[in-house]
Amino acid sequence: MTVPISDTPKRRLLHTRKVVCTGYERDDGLFDIEGCLLDTKGVDTEFVYGTVPADGVLHYMRITMTIDQNMEIRQFKAVSEQAPTPVCSHVNRAYAALIGLRISAGFKKRVAERVGGVKGCTHLTEMLGPMATTAIQTMAPVMRKRLRQRAAADPDFKMPDHWVIGTCHAYHPDGDAARRVNQWRSGDDASQA
Repeated sequence: MTVPISDTPKRRLLHTRKVVCTGYERDDGLFDIEGCLLDTKGVDTEFVYGTVPADGVLHYMRITMTIDQNMEIRQFKAVSEQAPTPVCSHVNRAYAALIGLRISAGFKKRVAERVGGVKGCTHLTEMLGPMATTAIQTMAPVMRKRLRQRAAADPDFKMPDHWVIGTCHAYHPDGDAARRVNQWRSGDDASQA
């Protein structure tokens, strides 16, 4: 049940975090996944290195992760334009350790091994979860088209199992959504997609 706004206690804005992730196909066959994190304060807030004023920026960080069609990270650039300490940006170069990783099952664990804790920045590392999901969403129509073209050209080619099956409640292997995905990927019933 939704509480009507008139019944909500008065509130005071203290903090806002915005994370925006965007996926692009490049003309060289690679894909850029960009992430941007912006933290702003609703009130004057004291930190060890000074005060962030109301409406001021605490964090403004950007990542560009370039991947190939196999979801392997080929290039990685992290930028901390605004951060609460003068040393936050010193760790940005550490994220080059992610080059060569594939976005697949266990990605977050492998990221934590390379740039977790004091080896990285909490906020840059947190951004990689939604960026990985954005990469998958970016690649889905591209990969589906490529697989269908390959299947049309090669009668012996078998479409691979769809990655989404078994990843959540909605895509339970025995559920209706899984059945529809299997029909959709085989081209039997595109209207059910």
